[in-house]
Amino acid sequence: MLENTPTVLVVDDVDTNVLILEEILKDDYNIITASNGKEALELLQVTNPLPKIILLDLIMPHMNGRELFDILKTDNTFKRIPVIFITVENESESELLDAGAVDFINKPFRPEIVRLRVRNQIELKNYSDNLEEIVAYKTAEATKTLENALQGLANVIEHRDLESGEHVKRTQLFVKALIDYFLETDSCYAEELRKLQPDIIMKSMALHDVGKIAIPDKILLKPGKLDPDEYEMMKTHTTRGREIIHELGDVNSSLYLKHCEDICYGHHERWDGMGYPNRLKGEEIPLTARLAALADVYDALVCARVYKSAMPYDEALKIIADGKGTQFDPVIVDAVIQIQDRFKEISQKYK
Repeated sequence: MLENTPTVLVVDDVDTNVLILEEILKDDYNIITASNGKEALELLQVTNPLPKIILLDLIMPHMNGRELFDILKTDNTFKRIPVIFITVENESESELLDAGAVDFINKPFRPEIVRLRVRNQIELKNYSDNLEEIVAYKTAEATKTLENALQGLANVIEHRDLESGEHVKRTQLFVKALIDYFLETDSCYAEELRKLQPDIIMKSMALHDVGKIAIPDKILLKPGKLDPDEYEMMKTHTTRGREIIHELGDVNSSLYLKHCEDICYGHHERWDGMGYPNRLKGEEIPLTARLAALADVYDALVCARVYKSAMPYDEALKIIADGKGTQFDPVIVDAVIQIQDRFKEISQKYK
């Protein structure tokens, strides 16, 4: 095993479970094991480098998985290690996800699911670690590197969401097309958009779904309709996204991060106040988020998803028009109708 191979800590009191997980993961990772929470905590104190991820059983003697998890989340050294719970107790999932678990692996184990979920979370952890290092530097070169890294993170999220990665590009270009139209026609939003710096708005669009990092694969990759509890969990990608943006730096001293925050936190608000997470209404919603909301919905309508086929452009445009003054800002809806050919061109070019 290479020296820089990621380490996975498996914590389970059932030897058979440990052996199965070791067999599934041994070709790609360095596996260390513990039989209960107390033993795992002692192991973490002497392990260097720390594990990239912890697979944690819920029910164990001496110190169970939940007790260890609570300790990890209050420890500055260990709290950023992602935890995937090993369990059959589905009724505990909502509470644990809300507390900060990144996902679940249910028994009996399915090798392909175990590999996928561990790989996804380690990949996202690596991006997060790299971003923290970049944010520590304040040079112009570091800023450019940060932007590239954030764009890469956005693409990882889209690939994880079974998208081609072009969703990010399309939504950025939809927003650019809208801004260009408003500036060219000297619309009522032109002056505000100039102050907000259009190039920064477009870059910030890349992170509109960054909070999906915190959504478990079993929900994010579900091919059918989400049940009410799953939908509530999916909605938290807005608040979790805002938390992630705040970890990257001071949003009050960076227009870029401020736009990222407004967009990821507000792109599911509605003009009529019936959206989430804060039920903001009308111009209470930041203009950047109102632009992002329409771009995101249009893309979801005209492009195929794991749970639906693509919708014809004229039907999608009718849905957008029907949302004028309820779901969407009326001024932005009118603009989309005016530049509908440009939107169609972008959708067809970047599939």
